Amino acid sequence: MKELQPVNQQVVIDITIPSNEQRTAGGIIIPDTAKEKPKMAPIVWMSVIENAEVKPGDTVLFKPYSGTEVEFEGKKYLILPYADILAKIVETEEI
Repeated sequence: MKELQPVNQQVVIDITIPSNEQRTAGGIIIPDTAKEKPKMAPIVWMSVIENAEVKPGDTVLFKPYSGTEVEFEGKKYLILPYADILAKIVETEEI
């Protein structure tokens, strides 16, 4: 089994989007390149980062246009600097 191992305080997140063909009301197919890229995704791998506030499995919100997209074993990933993570998505209970 292979995995990406980020270095230099980098984080790898999974940005694979199911390829659901979308069409407009007029029947025009919207290609994947025209769709808005996700701004939230789960962390898959991380480099060693002291006092990190996130961990693999956490879903995070990150800066748009950040990082480098790579395809690895049929899935799309984004390798981005730890500093480009804006927030962690957490479940809370209503009061």
